[in-house]
Amino acid sequence: MDKLIITAALTGAEVTRAQQPALPITPQEIADAACECAQAGASIVHVHARLPDGTPTQDKEIYRQIIAEVKKRCNVIVQVSTGGAVGMTPQERLAPVTLKPEMATLSMGTVNFGGDVFMNPPAEMEIFAAAMRDHGVKPELEIFDSGMLTTVHRWLKKGLLSGPQHVDFVLGIPGGMAGTPEALMYLRSQLPAQSSWTVAGIGPAQLPLGTLAILLGGHVRVGFEDNVYYRKGELASSNAQLVARIARISRELERDVATPDEARALLGLKSSA
Repeated sequence: MDKLIITAALTGAEVTRAQQPALPITPQEIADAACECAQAGASIVHVHARLPDGTPTQDKEIYRQIIAEVKKRCNVIVQVSTGGAVGMTPQERLAPVTLKPEMATLSMGTVNFGGDVFMNPPAEMEIFAAAMRDHGVKPELEIFDSGMLTTVHRWLKKGLLSGPQHVDFVLGIPGGMAGTPEALMYLRSQLPAQSSWTVAGIGPAQLPLGTLAILLGGHVRVGFEDNVYYRKGELASSNAQLVARIARISRELERDVATPDEARALLGLKSSA
């Protein structure tokens, strides 16, 4: 198997300090958390920006600060969110892509998201994909249900996507596919040829689906965006604590963990050297 790529989703758009006191908010806090995660075994950090009061934002200048602060500290791959927060305009959501980060997320369809609707009309998705292509940004295709994976196949045939894809199965969102092994196994069976994949299990699904992904040759996303607990009733002390657990499990299962540059090679990104 390829070495395991661990992604740390540090902050998200919905989690608050009231829910998780260790949540990083400022660019400096996010960068510190990113490098703690890199030391624990993460090779990618998935980044949402926040205003000083914790409000989610897609302000390009705040993302610029975050990327610069991370690069000062460590070599981890920075993957920016274009999901932003529910209700943001497409223009707001797309803004950080113009900074030419190594990676960005590309949500592949509309989904009920708890009590809200995360809107991704096809025409807007195509604009996002084209912007990433124009700026040399590697997309990670976010899949919340099986119809979105069907869309990936259709886009490949139409030439809207090209080359091996990297896909993230986000499982357990209320409104999306369940965070179950059966859901993961079905999605894995429908992947385009030569695609790599990560699973992001939400809440209690994070650890079991992450462990299953290690065994199946996939990759794993953990972090406060998806789960604020280390175990039932016990808040995680940091994002790095969640990363370290997955790295430890992977090594116990005799699958090595990728460094950032090894992850770049696996994903077709340029080396940082």
